[in-house]
Amino acid sequence: MTNQSQQQIQVWFITGASKGFGLELVHQLIQQGHRVAATSRDGAELRRAAGIESADFLPMTVDLITEASVAEAIQATIAHFGRIDVVVNNAGYGQVGALEELTDEEARANFEVNVFGTLNVIRQVMPQLRKQQSGHILNLSSIAGISGAFPGWGIYCATKFAVEGLSESLAAEAAPFGIKVTIVEPGYFRTEFLASGSLRTAGDKLSDYTQVRESEEAHQSQIRGNQPGDPVKAVAAMIQIAGEANPPLHLLLGRDAYAVTEAKITSLQADMTTWKTLTQSTDFTEPAMA
Repeated sequence: MTNQSQQQIQVWFITGASKGFGLELVHQLIQQGHRVAATSRDGAELRRAAGIESADFLPMTVDLITEASVAEAIQATIAHFGRIDVVVNNAGYGQVGALEELTDEEARANFEVNVFGTLNVIRQVMPQLRKQQSGHILNLSSIAGISGAFPGWGIYCATKFAVEGLSESLAAEAAPFGIKVTIVEPGYFRTEFLASGSLRTAGDKLSDYTQVRESEEAHQSQIRGNQPGDPVKAVAAMIQIAGEANPPLHLLLGRDAYAVTEAKITSLQADMTTWKTLTQSTDFTEPAMA
């Protein structure tokens, strides 16, 4: 192996790696010669799903909402591989239900995994990345983090909007240390996301919300299994971005994600134009005194 090829080998830390994008990342990265630390709530399932026996693969059981568990995994990765180059906050699940019918417990549980689990990883890995003066953090968001116009997906959208905001701030905070941040925003991809293990519905459904029930039914009977996005290509795109000298802050994946984002920008610009006079009328009429 040449020195050049050695320099291109990266150490990846991936959460939610027992299925979906996470598992596909593990397979592609190991095949390409990278080193991978992968986490799941069920380490045995992760090892079974990955089917990899190699010193370059470190599977771990981690409870993301317990910061001590995350800290142990980060330290184990550093001890095993010596560094961390790319962090992928992939773990999360979908929560469906109208805002009125979802309980506080259901809403908070979704935030615990999708948002606070991500924050736990960021807090624990940043000291190592700052020490290295390098690194790249990929936070998995969604088109649901760009547009909330999906009936029944309000809480899930809220978690992804939170990921968008904290990631943009993280990018600004981490830049002086040579650390890059990319928010990955997929549309519908043919993974297990719409399966029961990755999608939860409201425990107490209200009959008035027919639009929400129709959305739930459509996702199971029409969309599931027919998603337009190819997860193999999506993961290849993520790996490509991690090798770029100047990666994007926002990475849209899928034609549907691109279309939703264009519609959101058009709608926002329309509101800005229509209400520009009112918007600008709320400043003081006289400049502040020096």
